[in-house]
Amino acid sequence: MKLFVLAIGVHPDDVELSCSGTLINEVRKGNAAGVVDLTRGELGTRGTIETRAAEAAKAAEVMGLSVRENLGMRDGFFRNDEEHQLQVIKVIRKYQPEIILANILDDRHPDHGRAGKLVVESAFLAGLSKIETFDDYGEPQKRWRPKQVLHYIQDRFYEPDLVVDISDVYEQRMEAIKAYDTQFHTGPASTNGTQTYISTSAFMEALISRSRLMGKRIGVEFAEGFVTQKNIGIKSLEDLVLRET
Repeated sequence: MKLFVLAIGVHPDDVELSCSGTLINEVRKGNAAGVVDLTRGELGTRGTIETRAAEAAKAAEVMGLSVRENLGMRDGFFRNDEEHQLQVIKVIRKYQPEIILANILDDRHPDHGRAGKLVVESAFLAGLSKIETFDDYGEPQKRWRPKQVLHYIQDRFYEPDLVVDISDVYEQRMEAIKAYDTQFHTGPASTNGTQTYISTSAFMEALISRSRLMGKRIGVEFAEGFVTQKNIGIKSLEDLVLRET
């Protein structure tokens, strides 16, 4: 299945927190979107591998994804090396996305930056024909390089290079985030068990404030921001016009 946009997150819920609105936008326009989680998030204090998998599946349904899969890398201990690059190359060639959304290159959680660099390097290597990979049926895969890799902004703030209006899909985006009952403050029951940095109501409030702040950058109510190492090209100046502000 060919995708227009593929979001890759190191932990289940990374994508929901950072770029789910952008994915929902594309799905609503009829563009195929998918998510690949690198790890099962097994080192997280709250929840289990099984509950997080169920939450990821629920969130995928909310977002309307065409596909979601997990590569099963070791949470906290995966590396940006040949073994792991080949895993990512295979999935890029499998889905042939035009755009990849990836973890930020440096963040509070070291997994985020390491995953971002892993995806960037793998996306480039996926375009080299002399790197051989094979699909699930043992057939050789064709080389494929996405046109753009955008890094979604996570815990640390970065001034965005690109801001996407998600105002029309904001409630659906929040529904996808709240699918992770074990991880976030979704109601009174969320106060049960050991509390973490992301399980408090303050974290959810900050998340909403970040979306409003990004929206303010472009004169809309809610938005998501991205940074990129590559210049973004347009065909017409009309592409720069969202609405009057």
